[in-house]
Amino acid sequence: MLTMRPIGVFDSGFGGLTILKEIQAKLPQYDYIYLGDNARAPYGTRSFETVYQYTLQCVKWFFEQGCPLVILACNTASAKALRTIQQNDLPVMGEAKRVLGIVRPTSEVVGNYSSNKKIGILATKGTVLSNSYVIEINKFFPEVEVVQEACPIWVPLVEYGEYKTAGADFFIKKHIEELFKKQRNIDTILLACTHYPLLAKKIKEFVPVDVTILSQGAIVANSLRDYLHRHKQMEESISKNEKTMFYTTDDVTNFNYQAEIFYGKHVAAQQLHLS
Repeated sequence: MLTMRPIGVFDSGFGGLTILKEIQAKLPQYDYIYLGDNARAPYGTRSFETVYQYTLQCVKWFFEQGCPLVILACNTASAKALRTIQQNDLPVMGEAKRVLGIVRPTSEVVGNYSSNKKIGILATKGTVLSNSYVIEINKFFPEVEVVQEACPIWVPLVEYGEYKTAGADFFIKKHIEELFKKQRNIDTILLACTHYPLLAKKIKEFVPVDVTILSQGAIVANSLRDYLHRHKQMEESISKNEKTMFYTTDDVTNFNYQAEIFYGKHVAAQQLHLS
C-alpha cells in the first residue's frame, strides 16, 4: 500500500475546489485530501464560534488521516477560525502539524495589483463582518484604501447552477454598483470567496474595462509553493504519489456533480459522517 501523508484542503462546500485545482497545477507531485463540509454549509452566515467549532473538527479529522499540513481553502473559515486554531489548538496537537489559510497570502500581494491603491473586496457576509481583509491588507499596504461589499446571494446562485443565467445579472450588477458607490475609483477587485471565480465573466460585464479582477487560486498556489520551499522539513514529510481523495459530509452523488463544475473534471467522493 502507498503511504499517504497528504496535504489536506478544506472548505465548507465546493468553492475550495477552485483553490485545489490551482494548487495541483503548480504542485502536482503531492498527495491531497479534499473535504467539503457540505452538510453544514454555508459557513458565511454562521457565528464565529460555530465556524471555529466546525473547522476545528474537520482539521482534527485531517490530522487523523495523516495530513501534516491543512489548507483552509475557505475565506470564512480562514477569517473566523484560523487564528484561534493556530494559537490555541495547534500547540497541544503537535509541533509538526500546521494549518494555513488563504486570507493572509492573498493580502500579502493584492496591493501590488492596484495602481491607485483603491481595492474592492467582494465576499460573503461572514468574511466582510470579520474585517479580516481590511486588517491584513493594511498590515502590508497601509496606504491602500479597502472597501468591502457582502454578496450573500452569490454562493446560492453558483451552487444552484443559476450563475450563467440572465436572472443572476440583477444580483451581480446590484452588488457591483453598491461597491462602486462606496469608492468610485476602485481599480482592483478581489473575489474573496472561492465560489466567485465562476462568476468572473459576469462580473466583468458590470465593471469598467480597466479594473483588474483577481481570483485567489493562483495566488494561494504560489504562496504554498514558496512556503514548502522555505520549510524543507514539512515539504519532505508530505507524500508524493500524485494521488487525490475527495470527501463530503453530504450526499456523494450531488457532490460529484457539483464538484465537476468547480474542479473542471470528474471526481469520485466518499461520504464522511462527522459525529
